[in-house]
Amino acid sequence: MGEKDDLSSAEMGGVHNVTHTQSNVAGSLVENSDQLHRGMKSRHIQFMALGGAIGTGLFVGSGAILSTLGPLPLWLGYLSMMSVVYFVMNDLGEIATFLPLKGISIPYFVSRFLDPSLAFAAGWNYFYAYGMLVAAEATAGAILLDYWKTLTPVWITIILIVVLVLNIIAVEVFGEAEFWFASIKLITIMGLIILGIVLMCGGGPNHDAVGFRYWYPNSPGAINEYMVPGATGRFLAYWKGFIKAGFAFITSPELIALAAGETVAPRRNIPKAVKRFIWRLALFYGVSTLILGCIVPSTDPRLLSGSSNASASPWVIAIQNAGIGGLNHVINFAILTSAWSAGNAFLYSGSRVIYSMSLTGQAPKILSRTTSKGTPYAAVLATWAFGLLSYLNVSNSGATVFNWFSNISTISGFIAWIVILVTYIRFRAAMNFRGLLQSLPFRTPLQPYGTYYALFVISLLTITNGFEVFFPSKWSVNDFLAAYITLPIFLVLYLGHKIWFRTRFYIKKEDIDVDTGVKEMDDLAAMDVPPVAKNWLEKVWFWLA
Repeated sequence: MGEKDDLSSAEMGGVHNVTHTQSNVAGSLVENSDQLHRGMKSRHIQFMALGGAIGTGLFVGSGAILSTLGPLPLWLGYLSMMSVVYFVMNDLGEIATFLPLKGISIPYFVSRFLDPSLAFAAGWNYFYAYGMLVAAEATAGAILLDYWKTLTPVWITIILIVVLVLNIIAVEVFGEAEFWFASIKLITIMGLIILGIVLMCGGGPNHDAVGFRYWYPNSPGAINEYMVPGATGRFLAYWKGFIKAGFAFITSPELIALAAGETVAPRRNIPKAVKRFIWRLALFYGVSTLILGCIVPSTDPRLLSGSSNASASPWVIAIQNAGIGGLNHVINFAILTSAWSAGNAFLYSGSRVIYSMSLTGQAPKILSRTTSKGTPYAAVLATWAFGLLSYLNVSNSGATVFNWFSNISTISGFIAWIVILVTYIRFRAAMNFRGLLQSLPFRTPLQPYGTYYALFVISLLTITNGFEVFFPSKWSVNDFLAAYITLPIFLVLYLGHKIWFRTRFYIKKEDIDVDTGVKEMDDLAAMDVPPVAKNWLEKVWFWLA
């Protein structure tokens, strides 16, 4: 408890003790470095990040975007969001590769490089967002299982118990389970992309070559005017698609950074995962959403809405429309595993955030307790408890509950990304001030301009997240709260901590600690011996993994 007590004293001392505070924040993780285990391999973290990104946002949520806005905003929305995610991922990759300490989290970096008060608010925001995402994935799983007219409460219970067990066991077991979950998901989406191309060319049982038919005017068209007619309505459709696409990517870049402290050879494996992440997303999201808008008309009543049933996955609808018997059940089951996989990854991430905060005195000490295998079981249980909200499905439409959770988690994710980008700017300023920028073990292109671009765009998305509720005919208290309630909560946490501990507005670049823990990470990297491929099969495997 000594480090935590020192942290509180330093913060209450105000601006004169900022450097001392930082040393304690940085040192608390070095001191507790024996609690977590480095059991995750390169393939584990890469597939965990993809597993978190390729989930129900693509398989189920894309149907809601398609039905409301049309195929073009669906495709452009995902492409635009990937341009932002690319820089968020790169920023986190640089920082996490520099300091892959055991127990690190995004709030740890924020507290060390920017401001302890902002770190406190960001940490609880992450915990809340990941918890809501666990509930969202359990809800999506219930929607998919209802396709077979099953008992929703029973299956929600099974989904939640499985992800809890996988996260309580040793991290090696979690990583392996996530690897296989994500493998099923990736094989499924690649198969669906191939199937979509075949259907577009008329290779289905009905031999109907749909091509880009549904993009033609009035058939039903590439873009649905949104809120108002004309060019403004078409732009609003694109912008709404951009915002809605955020749910599919929210908190997925953070998964690699959060796993850095439990990754084998982090300075070799983290850059590898970062470099491959966005290009794999571009393939899976860019290609699949383009095809999806071609094989399913936006006017299909089974697409996700407040009244839709379990066949709301547009992929299942496309298979049914093509007359392919039996495959719809197989795909629906594969999509179900994607909800399981994403829920599994989000529970892992939320627990690591709150665990790291407990080490630095920003969350209750009990949440830092671990099993003999190094699993923070108390933090896992605290995050998992949010999943119980998925039982709201019992008294409400699954699509309605899924929409609540996706809206709440999306705005939380946007706020989190803003904090990450500002933290990176301060980290880069401190490294440049010390003349260490060129010595970073991993550097990414287009910096810092890419970070400024992403910061501007995400700030705009956050402000306009619920723009439609300000149209007189669309005003809804529930929709307004879902779109913006996280903003005042975050502000209260931030200002409350700053007033209570009297911390300065931000840490000056000359006071930012870029030394503590670095030698330990340099020594760890020096002991790393990269594997050498003995044949072409191993070369392919090392490239993939």
